[in-house]
Amino acid sequence: MNQDEAHPPAGQAEVTVQLRRFAEGDEQAGAELMRVIEPELRRLAAWQMRAERGTHTLQTTALVNEAYIRLFGSGGADWNGRNHFLAVASRVMRQVLVDYARAQHASKRAGDKVSLDSVELAFTPAQPDLLDVHQALEELAAIAPRQAQLVELRFFGGLSLEEAAAVLGIAPRTADKDWVLARAWLRRRLAALRG
Repeated sequence: MNQDEAHPPAGQAEVTVQLRRFAEGDEQAGAELMRVIEPELRRLAAWQMRAERGTHTLQTTALVNEAYIRLFGSGGADWNGRNHFLAVASRVMRQVLVDYARAQHASKRAGDKVSLDSVELAFTPAQPDLLDVHQALEELAAIAPRQAQLVELRFFGGLSLEEAAAVLGIAPRTADKDWVLARAWLRRRLAALRG
């Protein structure tokens, strides 16, 4: 048992219970789940929106609502607890932002810029386009899935290295090595995409 399991964050057990009830088809669990998970979804959405440009028109509430619809719209899923749910929610929110950026790009022929300072990728002053980040992560996932998941959890999910390691079921030391490799690969790939 790791330290997080011994001392779960407030509400973690309740979230896990409600997720299991929802997955088992308990209709009342859906409303209760939204009550307990909404603060987590809002935290994730705020984390992901922090990198968006100031004139971005998609609001945090809209991101939470769209993610909720995508997460729960087709019925229950078999999440393995709170951490697994947050990993999936993070990926869904990333996809909502990518879809939004694609729609904006199609209508304006200019993508949304994102700041990757929080993942310490040390880019040149021109920040990469969200669609470039998405493409690079997809490419990384094809060759190093765990590294791509780690970046996704840290950058889009706002998790610390230790939290992300726990979600992935790896040692923090392994996560640290993966993090160094993933950042270096993304730095090179995004530079190439910017041409």
